[in-house]
Amino acid sequence: MPIRIGCCVLLLVGTAVSNAADFGGKKSDWQGFARYDFSVTGRRCWVVTPQSPAEGRPWIWRARFFGHEPQADLALLKEGFHLAYCDVAGLFGSPPAVAHWNAFYDLLTEQHGLSRRPALEGMSRGGLIIYNWAAANPGKVSCIYGDAPVCDFKSWPGGLGNGKGSVGAWQQCLQAYGLTEAEALVYQGNPIDTLAPLARAGVPLLHVVGDADAVVPVAENTAILESRYKQLGGAMQVIHKPGVGHHPHSLKDPAPIVAFVLKHTRSNVRARGSLDNARIRFERKRRGHVAFIGGSITEMNGYRPMVCASLKKRFPETVFTFTSAGIASTCSTTGAFRLRRDVLNHGPVDLFFIEFAVNDDGDAGHARRECIRGMEGIIRQARRHNPNVDLVITHFVSPRMLTQLQAGTTPVSMQAHSDVAQHYNVSTIHLGKEIAEQITGGTITWQQYGGTHPSPFGNGICADMIDRLLDQAWSKPLPPAAQPAAHVMPTRPLEALHYGRGRFVALSRAELKSGWKIITPNWEALPGRKRARFTSLPMLCADRPGAELTLTFTGSAVGAYLVAGPDAGILQARVDDGDFRPVNLYHRYSRGLHYPRTVLFAADLSPGRHVLTLRTAGDITSNRRAARIIQFVAN
Repeated sequence: MPIRIGCCVLLLVGTAVSNAADFGGKKSDWQGFARYDFSVTGRRCWVVTPQSPAEGRPWIWRARFFGHEPQADLALLKEGFHLAYCDVAGLFGSPPAVAHWNAFYDLLTEQHGLSRRPALEGMSRGGLIIYNWAAANPGKVSCIYGDAPVCDFKSWPGGLGNGKGSVGAWQQCLQAYGLTEAEALVYQGNPIDTLAPLARAGVPLLHVVGDADAVVPVAENTAILESRYKQLGGAMQVIHKPGVGHHPHSLKDPAPIVAFVLKHTRSNVRARGSLDNARIRFERKRRGHVAFIGGSITEMNGYRPMVCASLKKRFPETVFTFTSAGIASTCSTTGAFRLRRDVLNHGPVDLFFIEFAVNDDGDAGHARRECIRGMEGIIRQARRHNPNVDLVITHFVSPRMLTQLQAGTTPVSMQAHSDVAQHYNVSTIHLGKEIAEQITGGTITWQQYGGTHPSPFGNGICADMIDRLLDQAWSKPLPPAAQPAAHVMPTRPLEALHYGRGRFVALSRAELKSGWKIITPNWEALPGRKRARFTSLPMLCADRPGAELTLTFTGSAVGAYLVAGPDAGILQARVDDGDFRPVNLYHRYSRGLHYPRTVLFAADLSPGRHVLTLRTAGDITSNRRAARIIQFVAN
């Protein structure tokens, strides 16, 4: 049932992300951009839309004096930001003003899909509303830019210090708060008093002030706020304009302001879609299945158990099932083929964490297409199995990837996985970028982070980022009638031949012509390190040239999940009546390790029934002629 607020409709069921034209109201031109005027809870509101919205639909939320010294606003519009305004004049940031802003925020985020963490901009008395709203909603704020902001109403409009004050505005202010002057003198709800929630949430602050300001004296406002915020551990920067009074506001060149906003709104925690389905299960049903898939970073005692502990703390009465499907060295291609066995066969998943950026980049060396096919295959399978499953993709980082990020280049696997996440409206944790920024900024070192396999400290950064995502997604109480809602599956995939039908095919399905046996290898007699998870498995093995088999399968791709050690050889593969082509099983890590990997014999077939023929190549004198297949794979 839609509710009409002013001339806009707020949908309470589902997530309807609008385009700019859907803001409704009166459309006009503002500085070359489209402006839409409407009302929310009886207050005048407007939104100015960029020509091309930036990823994540960021926005700058202006308080008071719209259009005055707009240079920072214009620069951000050109960067793809929306510019929003909700007029709460005469309320001086009081609780009624906060309530009006809450309604406006809900409209812009829930109906129009704008970012759930806007940047707040408060000019002069606008400082009261940006800080009071932020203190009430600390998890919904990316950063705060105050320009000669009022931080204590006793200073202005009260004029109870060295500032000029305003008698008429002071009376309006007291009325808005429902206070007598005596009560106002001891009131503890001014911005200078309510900084602790912002410091805990890590909200960065920037103030631009004129040191000769006699209207909103720096000593009574920004200086007090800065001192207290830093004592609380908060990050704050103040740009001083020597000899400048209350006017002019802003900076002639807004570059420092714009850089500050861009830094803190292009978040490395990217919330997309909704995570409410998992929350409904955890909170209402008190049951939850949380799964993790990835390589050794997921397999290790790292971020995964930290996230599990955090979820149990959030929902102490919930009975959780945690599925750990991390296997060292495996990439998203292998992940797509083993997903059914390792995750989906354990029952419908409510919350699913996926980690493959490092292995797709380093171990597999995948090109963009393969990164997309694997990740897209995992997402499509997971959501076909349970359309309600909530997903999170995390990008860890290796030294090579770190170098690229610090040079301003996004590694292929990270970009490909991010593109898949955006296509399917999946939240992402860009840990790699976060670490690169912190190292470049001197906050941490690579040694502190712990390297490709992070230290507890490094894994803690990832777990904290996931907590921030969940804080953001679950900040509001669930509506009483909330029910799980299926996520929309895009009709058109990014890659037509994605591995969304990926599966294992049993070894017993193969017709063994000669030289192949299903056995458990005698690992003690074989050189090279072995991983315990594989040493008890029966495998389809051959160690002589000319061994041959056939496999009938249905799909567009076929391959094998295997271990390739120092003796790994070459297979010749043919599909149907095609030519045989060589497939080298040996990997650069095979020299001292029986390395798990998936090799594809064909990946671009016409969907349908096919016959694979495999035979071992080489000669009997070669030291590299073995094949040990754990499972066939098909898509």
